Amino acid sequence: MTKLTLSVDEKVIERAKRYAESHATSVSRLVETFLQGLAGSSTPVQELPPVTRRLLGVLGSSRGSRKEYREYLGRKYR
Repeated sequence: MTKLTLSVDEKVIERAKRYAESHATSVSRLVETFLQGLAGSSTPVQELPPVTRRLLGVLGSSRGSRKEYREYLGRKYR
């Protein structure tokens, strides 16, 4: 197993910890499952945790620019 250091907003981390605890898993496992899904893992969608299933397809099939993404986040978190 390899370690990975991420920079994540403190509020997001706290929500992730509460979610993980209420679903008897760890934040590390949530992130691992999410990244497996992004990397085209052979894990069937039905076996993914609910939070990961909800994220599938969120970005759509086209990729926007960084500027568009920042604008989206700005609108989302106002």
